[in-house]
Amino acid sequence: MNEYSGNDSLGTVTAPRTVRIERLLPGPAERIWAYLTESDKRRRWLAKGPIADFVGGDVRLIFHHSELSQEPAPAEYRKYEGHTNHGKVTRYDPPHVLSYTWPDGDNEPSEVTFELDTIGPDTKLTITHTRLANTNSMVSVATGWHTHLAALVSHLQGQQIKDFWADHKRLESEYRQIIGN
Repeated sequence: MNEYSGNDSLGTVTAPRTVRIERLLPGPAERIWAYLTESDKRRRWLAKGPIADFVGGDVRLIFHHSELSQEPAPAEYRKYEGHTNHGKVTRYDPPHVLSYTWPDGDNEPSEVTFELDTIGPDTKLTITHTRLANTNSMVSVATGWHTHLAALVSHLQGQQIKDFWADHKRLESEYRQIIGN
């Protein structure tokens, strides 16, 4: 057991239509920044694709969950294999803050912000996802970020990603209880 093993607390609702989740990650902010902005590193825990390094630039995230886990995706998520999110960079301040829009179904896009703070040799990552359309979006986003951040922690520690979909299912139920239906 190490200092990152208890690093799995649930995210919180911090305002209407807003969820926030924090994680302590091993290494300096520059290392974590690379895992947010570089396609080859980001694909190991979230999705590949380019993110512009300026406000107003394009974001394209291409999801391949089959590359993250040995477990097959549940039927309801298989349709997202190869799905692409398109957004726009709204804030770019390396290696401290990155924000971009995130599609939210047929609704106006939501926005995700990544904030990095140095804590000794480590980095606190805070993800705040705002302007979510409804409670279903809030549950989906909180569950997704939680599961993907567990994958990032595993990867940064040189470990295999385990139980991605089993954890996702469990977390979805927990987030539905705290956020609502």
